[in-house]
Amino acid sequence: MDISPKGDPPGFVQVIDDNTLAIPDRPGNRRADTFQNVLENPKVGLFFVVLGRGETLRISGTAMIVRDKALRESMKINNKVPKLALVVNIKEAFFHCAKCMLRSKIWQSEQWESTDDLPSLAQTMIDAANLKETVEEMEALIKQDEREGLY
Repeated sequence: MDISPKGDPPGFVQVIDDNTLAIPDRPGNRRADTFQNVLENPKVGLFFVVLGRGETLRISGTAMIVRDKALRESMKINNKVPKLALVVNIKEAFFHCAKCMLRSKIWQSEQWESTDDLPSLAQTMIDAANLKETVEEMEALIKQDEREGLY
């Protein structure tokens, strides 16, 4: 099973019709876990969080990987066209109550615990992969990837 966050500006998930959605593929960790899983088992679950809203949207269905040029062209950002898209045939869609969001106070930043004592992404990557780069070098690489590899 794979849980892969997806995100772009609002509206990035295209509604093709009442039963079909399309999600662009953007550069990520270059592992293609989502697509490998869809090839093995096309059943998918989607979980949508809308900033500031407590309710979430849950969708289940079956997915297929597509290269339809017109569809991909409609998903371009910064003149970058996704190489693939995931098209989902919806079997079930429903809103989920807001109680878990209310309990977690996820939208109330003043309630958030401090993360100052947690290691940075750069430090975590260095530790997990036993890298030779310094934290500063790794942070620079992360920032460069955010600038140059987002789309």
